[in-house]
Amino acid sequence: MGSSPRGYDSEVHLPTPRGPLSEQVVAALSGEPDGRAIPFAAAEPYGEDLTIALYTLYELHYCGFDGVDPAWEWDPELLRLRAQVESAFLGRLRSDVEGGDDLDAALGDLLVEHVPGSGVSHHLRDEGTWEQMCEYFAHRSVYHHKEADPHAWVIPRLRGRAKAALVAVEFDEFGGGRADRMHSQLYADLLDGAGMSSDYLHYLDDVPAPAIAIVNMMSLFGLHRSLRGALVGHFAAAEITTAPSAQRMAQALGRMDADPRCVEFFTEHIEADAVHEQIMRNDVIGSLLEQEPSLKADVVFGIQATEHLEARLADHLMSSWKKGGTSLRTPLRRLVSQHG
Repeated sequence: MGSSPRGYDSEVHLPTPRGPLSEQVVAALSGEPDGRAIPFAAAEPYGEDLTIALYTLYELHYCGFDGVDPAWEWDPELLRLRAQVESAFLGRLRSDVEGGDDLDAALGDLLVEHVPGSGVSHHLRDEGTWEQMCEYFAHRSVYHHKEADPHAWVIPRLRGRAKAALVAVEFDEFGGGRADRMHSQLYADLLDGAGMSSDYLHYLDDVPAPAIAIVNMMSLFGLHRSLRGALVGHFAAAEITTAPSAQRMAQALGRMDADPRCVEFFTEHIEADAVHEQIMRNDVIGSLLEQEPSLKADVVFGIQATEHLEARLADHLMSSWKKGGTSLRTPLRRLVSQHG
């Protein structure tokens, strides 16, 4: 028996603050909207404090939190604060990537598989432990519980063939109309198969900033029409790089004799994302740039920002594991035993 869809029957509480900025956000959301300004506490753009604060603000546009007034979603003062937080994050992203409008080069870099590989999926396939695999599952849960949702925001901002093609990809991500085949549900099943909690955002307090920042980037691109090109670039980067990585993850799980539900999530992505890659490159990006050639640099930025933040997460995971420590903020053994 699989888990209930995305764990929506469980309560979703406000996350634990990680500094002055997130304390301001959580304190505000714990009360009622009253029109008062919420001060912005400057924080490191990739740091724990700003990252969890921004994720909390964005979650109001997804499922929200138990006990938080839904009116906060469009509170003018909260949106003013969010704009300041977004500005810090987006500014850092733009400064950390090369930029430019060489789309062929950006896409070409994604298609190159370096040999020998040294990434996270290579490590897990060749020598990773089951505990490291479960840590990886926890990191990715902050996105996969809402898989494809951030990308859906770009649909009304596209036209013609680009819109139709992106919807075709999204249709697959949402299970082709079957709730039990939605990729978010397949990930909940994966967590069940691993003996972990499949409740929505269960591990949010335990996941550090590098994994959360990737989801913040998706939400940022999706919620701003001016960043629609970046969202398309991000989505294409994700689809192009997923299939080979998913293949290695399936091999890793086979080596570990994992529950079939864990393997199925990745085998589903091997074939699907290989097809999606062609659709995103030719039909979505191609059509979008035929209509709006001025967005080429934004598409490139979306690709580069995705690769940059994914590399930061990979560096965090690998450096933590090489030191023999946990990559999470809370030891996984305790998390799993508490769930069990």
